[in-house]
Amino acid sequence: MSYYFAIIGTQDNPLFEYEFGSAKQGGDGIARFPEQARHMNQFIVHSSLDIVEEVQWASGQMYSPSLLLIFVFFFVLTEARYLKAIDRFYNNWVSCFITPSNVKFLLLHSPSQPSTTGSRASTSIAANPTAPQTEEAIKLFFAEIFENWCKTVMSPFYKVNGEVKSPVFRGRVAAAGRKYL
Repeated sequence: MSYYFAIIGTQDNPLFEYEFGSAKQGGDGIARFPEQARHMNQFIVHSSLDIVEEVQWASGQMYSPSLLLIFVFFFVLTEARYLKAIDRFYNNWVSCFITPSNVKFLLLHSPSQPSTTGSRASTSIAANPTAPQTEEAIKLFFAEIFENWCKTVMSPFYKVNGEVKSPVFRGRVAAAGRKYL
């Protein structure tokens, strides 16, 4: 399975991008997006932002700004939301996680093509993007990235809504991808 991970700021600007492949069940960690479709990854992720906002505000998953002010002392860091697979573009799925500061973590995942050599591929996480095991793995990936994101933005050298260029953060994203996906 191939993955394209992007962090989108509050002004819909990309803050971080990373492309990787599955390291589970013999994967080598290299993204296998088709060459003619690789340039579309950023477009697919950004086109799903409208759907993210619809789901975010229409489903009651997030508080409105006026209610957020009332509950701000109780839910400062606990109200991050995982919205699951919110969009699909051909064989690519987009999953989303929204932080309390309205920064969006978007993961484009493309299932690997079914193998005809054995039935082992059908039981892998990569076989079905909407399976509960896949959703749980993505949720755990986002949770670890959120923890590292909080550490990164608390740095006095980080500028709000600025691009993240830290090699440490990039390494932690890669480690979380290898661990969960």
